[in-house]
Amino acid sequence: MKVLSINVGSLREMLRNGKKIQTGIFKESIEGQIEVKRLGLEGDQQANNKLHGGIYKAICVYASEYYDLWKEELAKPDLSFGDFGENLTTIGLLEDDIYLGDRLRIGTVEVVVTQPREPCITLDARLGIKDLSARIRKSGRSGFYFSVEKEGVIKNGDSIENISQEKNKVSISDFNQIINRKLEIDDIIERASKIYGLPPKLKKKFLKI
Repeated sequence: MKVLSINVGSLREMLRNGKKIQTGIFKESIEGQIEVKRLGLEGDQQANNKLHGGIYKAICVYASEYYDLWKEELAKPDLSFGDFGENLTTIGLLEDDIYLGDRLRIGTVEVVVTQPREPCITLDARLGIKDLSARIRKSGRSGFYFSVEKEGVIKNGDSIENISQEKNKVSISDFNQIINRKLEIDDIIERASKIYGLPPKLKKKFLKI
């Protein structure tokens, strides 16, 4: 498991459903190392702090393995790392294999897996595909978020080491089943309700606790 691309974005203006908005979804890959603070990567910005960023969504992660699939499915051969709005494009870190509450080390930084990404319509506008956010949710290729437990620095090529694992074992794929309202998920809901690292807002919304 390692980082292939580190991506940050400044606020830009764009049209979304005919209206001008400010957004930080346009990410550009950087070279060299970058400082990681409690609220994310140095220089990365978010326009809507109610939905993006914050302690539980400090770093957005997406798997490089999905890019070729989306290039074909969306007929967009020019997709490049960061185009899905992620801060870290990784290899070997898939939703089936990473669990809510896992603590990972990247460079000198320690992070905790907090929740799946639920992409919004800004991503649809970014890539010019009306139903993209819905397609991502249904596909299970959601990506996910880290909180930052220990500040430090990271760089492209850094390995990702799992240093402790949440005992209740709810993978990102498992929790996506809750978000997508799948059937027969009572066991997943019970285990998820016991995970300390799951944001309280998410517990209230999906677990009713």
